[in-house]
Order: sequence, then C-alpha cells, then structure tokens
Amino acid sequence: MRRAFVASLMIAAAATAVSAEPTPKEKLLTPPASARHYVISSDAGKHGDVWSWTLADGRTAYRMSMSLRGWVTEDDQVVTLGKDGRPIAIAIRGFTDQGDATEDFSVDDQGVAHWKTVIDSGSAPFQGRRYSTYGGPWLASELDTNALVAAGAKGLDLLPTGHASIAIGESTQIDGPAGPKTVKLAFVTGYGFAPSPVWLDGDNRYFGFAGGMRLLPEGYEAAGPKLKAIQDRATANMVRDVAHRFLRPANRTPTLVDHVLMFDAPAGRYLPDRAVLIADGKIAAVGAGGSIKAPAGAVVVDGRGKTLTPGLWDSHQHVGDDWGLLQNLATGMTNYRSPGSQIDDALSIYKRRASGDLLAPDGKISVIIDRKDPLAAQGALIVSSEAETIAAVDKIKAAGLWGAKFYTSMNPAWIAPGAAEAHKLGLHVHGHVPAGMRPLDAVRAGYDEVTHINFILMQAMPQDVVDKSNTAARLEGPARYGKDVDLDSPAMKAFYAELAKRGTIIDPTLTVWEPLMTSDGSAISPEYAPFAEVAPPSVVRGWKIGGYPLSEGLTRDDYRKSFAKMVQLVGKLHQAGVPIVAGTDGYGLELVRELELYQQAGLTNAQALQTATIVPARMTGMDDRTGSIAQGKTADVILVDGDVSRDLRNLRHVELVFLDGYRLDAQALRQASGLSGMPR
Repeated sequence: MRRAFVASLMIAAAATAVSAEPTPKEKLLTPPASARHYVISSDAGKHGDVWSWTLADGRTAYRMSMSLRGWVTEDDQVVTLGKDGRPIAIAIRGFTDQGDATEDFSVDDQGVAHWKTVIDSGSAPFQGRRYSTYGGPWLASELDTNALVAAGAKGLDLLPTGHASIAIGESTQIDGPAGPKTVKLAFVTGYGFAPSPVWLDGDNRYFGFAGGMRLLPEGYEAAGPKLKAIQDRATANMVRDVAHRFLRPANRTPTLVDHVLMFDAPAGRYLPDRAVLIADGKIAAVGAGGSIKAPAGAVVVDGRGKTLTPGLWDSHQHVGDDWGLLQNLATGMTNYRSPGSQIDDALSIYKRRASGDLLAPDGKISVIIDRKDPLAAQGALIVSSEAETIAAVDKIKAAGLWGAKFYTSMNPAWIAPGAAEAHKLGLHVHGHVPAGMRPLDAVRAGYDEVTHINFILMQAMPQDVVDKSNTAARLEGPARYGKDVDLDSPAMKAFYAELAKRGTIIDPTLTVWEPLMTSDGSAISPEYAPFAEVAPPSVVRGWKIGGYPLSEGLTRDDYRKSFAKMVQLVGKLHQAGVPIVAGTDGYGLELVRELELYQQAGLTNAQALQTATIVPARMTGMDDRTGSIAQGKTADVILVDGDVSRDLRNLRHVELVFLDGYRLDAQALRQASGLSGMPR
C-alpha cells in the first residue's frame, strides 16, 4: 500500500531506465490464465501489469511486471492469511529500481511478528496490529485497504509502527467490460504526508487508484482520467480550507524584521545587522539595523541569531500535488520551476493560487514532449513526427506556459525544428538528452538548459551508452564509466567552455543520484535524514533503500566513486562559468542537501545559495520581482533560525515564510503538510 499511494510522487523522481535487468535469487511466479489482471498505465500508455490468484494451498499470490521509462520492477508476493483475516506470513521476491525486493514476514506460535527486508529487520507482539510491507506488488495493497474499511473510524495500528485509517467519500459511475460500474472515492491517512486517494467498488472493496500513474482492472484503463479529475477536485477542496486559514488579512499586516543577518543574493554576500520592512505584499524598505521605524500595527521580529534570505527556489519540482506544494512552502520554498507538468494540472494550480484557494509557491511550468514509444514519459505530449513536435510546442504556448522539455525517446532530428519553434514563441527549451545525442548535440540543436548531471556526463560516455540513453544506460553508463572519466581532459574542458559561451544552464539534481548510487540499505540518505524524526513512520521507512541494482562486475564502492565524479563535474562546470540551478526532482525536502553537495563541489556557501535564489529567478525572467531582498520587490522571503553563512543546513530551520507579503508561521505550515516539527 505504501508504494502504491506514493508512486505518483516517487516516479517523478525516477529519471533512468534498466538495460541489464538484475536476476532474482529465485524464479518468480507465473500467473495462470485465470488470474485477476490489473493494468499499470498513464496518459502515455501502458507501463505494466499486476496479477492476483489463489494458490493450490489457499495462499494468495501477486505478480507485478513494470517498465516505466525503462525503470523495471519484477516482483511477486505470497500471503498467508490467519483465522482473523490478517496476514500471518508474507514473502516478497524480485527486484525494483531501488534494489533487491526480498522481504519476509511471519508470526510465530507465541504471537510474535518477525520481519526482514533489505533495509531493516525486527520483531514485536502481533496482537491487534497489522504488518505494513516495505515493498511488493502494488495490488497487494488491496488487503490493507479492505482491512481499513472493515476497521471503520478507529483505523488500524501498524507494524513496524504507525496508524492508518480510511474515509469513504463520493460515488461515481464508470464504464468497463461488464458495463456501467459504481465506484467510490476514499482517502487513506497514515501511509504518507497527506491523505491518499484510492477507489473502492460498490461493496467498499478495493478497486484501484488513479493519478499520474494508475492501477485499474483490465478493461477500465479509460476511466483513469475521469477518476483523477474527481479525486483532484476532492483534494483541492481539502487544501482550499487550509489556504483560507493562512491567507487572511491578519497575516498580511506590516512586519519589521530588525537586526538580522540578510543574504544579498545578487552580490552573493551576507550583510550583518540589517532591517527589512514588509508591507502591502512588498519589500517596503531595507536599511541598517535599528534604522527603520515600524508603522502602527506592525509585527516586529527580533532577527538576532537569525538569517533572512530570499525565498528558496526548487528548479526541478514536478508540481501537481496540492499537499506537496503546501509542504514546499513549509520548508522555505516560495518559488519553483516545474520541468514537466500536465497542462490541465498546471492551469488549475495557477487559477486556484490566484484566487486564494491554493496555498503554494509561485513559479513557471514546462510541459514534456516525447515520441510515441514504450519508454515515453508519463504525462508527456506524445508526438510521432516533426510536424506533431512543432504542434506540441504551439500547444504549450497557447496554454500560456513557460517552456518545452524534450525527453529521451525523442527523434534527434525533431529537436532543432522543435526548439526553433519554441524560441520563436519565447519559450524556454530544456530537457533530457534524446538517445543517440550527446549533451553538446542537444545544446547546438537549441537547448537552453540540460537537466540531470548524468546527461552532462554522457558527453564522455561510450557510443553504445549514448545510443541507449532512453534506457538505464543513462544511469548505468555513468555508474560504470563515470569514476574513470578525466574531467580535466582537453575534450571536457572544451565542452565546459562551449556551454559557458552559450550560457547553457545546468540543472544537476545530484540528490536524485546520491541515494540510488551510494545507498546500501544501512542508513537513510543524507537528504532525508534530517526529517526522520518529524515525518510519518511509513515515509521514513521508505526513504531507506538498498540502492540501485549493481551492474555485473561492479561494487557499491564503484558506484560511489562515480557519484563523487558527478559532484566534481558540477564544480568543473561552475569554474568554467556555466550557470547552475538547484533542483531536487523529488519532494523538495532534498533542496538543502543539493546545496550542500554544491559546496562539496567547490561552490562557496553564498554561490550555492544563489543557485536556489537569484539564478533561477533570472532564468525564469522573474528577477524583477523575486529572487532577492530589495525595495519594491514582492515579499517572498524566509526567516530561519541560525547563521546560514556559517552552515547552509540552517536553511532547514524555517521560522517564518513570507509569501506575497503574507506572514506565515512555518511550524503551522509543517503541521498542515504532514511534518510534526522542525527538521534537524
């Protein structure tokens, strides 16, 4: 259940595919022809299948097979139910993009539960509780959903820890192989940061889920968009109430922050003992500490021991989740650049934010364009020709959005004409590098920006890696060969120089690759560790992964050395004068770790912070109103506890968020978005 409900979030962070699939330790189950069949799909098409059936001995079996843009999952699950209907034995086998899927759970004769996964093991009394699996085929979540329905309002206590419940809402009718069918929307709490939508049938039994990714019974795939629209409206109603609670006149009275350390983003310096007056949604005045008189009715904040910075930007945030946008604000993000959202979702966000019905950062949104292909990106505009590529660009402009993002299965021949049309219309052009192209080819064809550091490293990869970069070659190639790349070779130096001359922007997303390449299941990755004590237990457990499956002949240490080379590559780009923008391609919680890694790469503290303030503001053309603290600019500002000039990690200690001049209590925002307190 955990994986299914967070799939739409986690998949946004996945950026590669598998070319050489790991071999399971034992043969996986083969579903019989009579097995129940569910389909994994998105607007881009089908991505996989899940089956369920009853074994001869009465146990329940599940089998999942998925290739999402080439990310491969092949696993199965066998469940033994006890007399009370709770699983008393679970065995999961196979692999996912995050590593070995092996997991075992059992209850002994003394009523003690025991579990072991690739990331943890333990035991506890089983009485009254239900084991929450770490992974497994998505359809197996039906067992938990049905148990939550049966439990009613009291919900269920979980193992290893946590509590979950379900609330059933509106019904609707959809069409399928057996004619019209009634289904009901429900929301589950306890497995993620926010209530997660799931669909039940007319008998309140599990039916499936629908979102950016869908799991629905075979024959009902076409109902996905309708179900998504209904659950999106229901979520919007919940978030609207939160927005109205925060966006009220009492939170927009003038505020004077006095005697504070202030980050001067354009100059890349910290100014001690400053005073900043915020009024009428703007920065009304900036001066020396004690030099500005607070107007009548103003809130005066003592800034001693604190830092005032422009609100942070996440330049790789696939917006679309209302609760996620709320959490972004709670962690200091007042702006974003989304490198790929669906048009309807994007327009809904803009409209509801403008009306005060959605509490969210402000930003710019691109739309993905990809060729019709089994490896096409979900949520993309799918094209089959140069003419359709140009038409897709025109559609993005007509929707009033900011950029076009080309993806890895695009025909390289369509990039230049597509980019030319985008530039003619004033759109930003960026993206993954299509298979068969190197990053410099894409830049010469019209890219203004290249996303993900692995695609920059692709410049030095063997041709067979480049030719398959819409598969896992785009991770496995850099993982295998990256450690041995000479970043100071004449060819690489010439590459950096041309990027700098052209003003090409790089969006590294190092925090995507760090857990995949360096994790071995023994610890939570550094981007998430500071949140371990304030996030829901099921979320925290999911942050601990076994790491991307190793290619033949390589060790985890080899992968770590290649990741270190990725970090060094960011430093080389910066030294050459190539603009860097900070993005996470994840929750957004990873942003401060991204900046820490830039410091490791050789950027100064201030230069790293610029990548999440003034640099993205300039990239999006929003620097006339945001990205820095200056008189007349929009009051998108954050106040954090501690001296950020000494330690970037203090950026996690957000106390106040000023959004369009609204003074928002960060702790209240954290509570509303599923975080129980301030991270470490």
